[in-house]
Amino acid sequence: MSSPQMPPWLQEQIMKLQQSQQNLQSIMSQKQHLEMEKAETQKALEELKKVTDGDSVFKHAGTVLIKSTKQELIDELEERHEMAKTRGTVLEKQEIRVKEALKEQETKITEMMKSGPQSPPEEDNPRK
Repeated sequence: MSSPQMPPWLQEQIMKLQQSQQNLQSIMSQKQHLEMEKAETQKALEELKKVTDGDSVFKHAGTVLIKSTKQELIDELEERHEMAKTRGTVLEKQEIRVKEALKEQETKITEMMKSGPQSPPEEDNPRK
């Protein structure tokens, strides 16, 4: 006995759902990486602010250290921190949009499955 095959339009909706789930995973991974970067930057800023103005300071440039001034490094780290905050805001908005899309897709699939093996529902979505 063979089990009934899923209609192509339902398979397509499930594939879209899986794609959205992968997008959400990617966003969450990026957010996690960004949080680590922000924490490292904040820690570096804290340590740098403890240094007196006359002390030598260095920054990474690939595999070497380059001498710099305390203020240049503070400015650079603060800019990096601000950029990370901005990227975090963008990722947060993307996460919200993808989660909303996932809910809609899950609802649509559930409705399709309840309606049984029929023709695909019309693509008449008033929210678009």
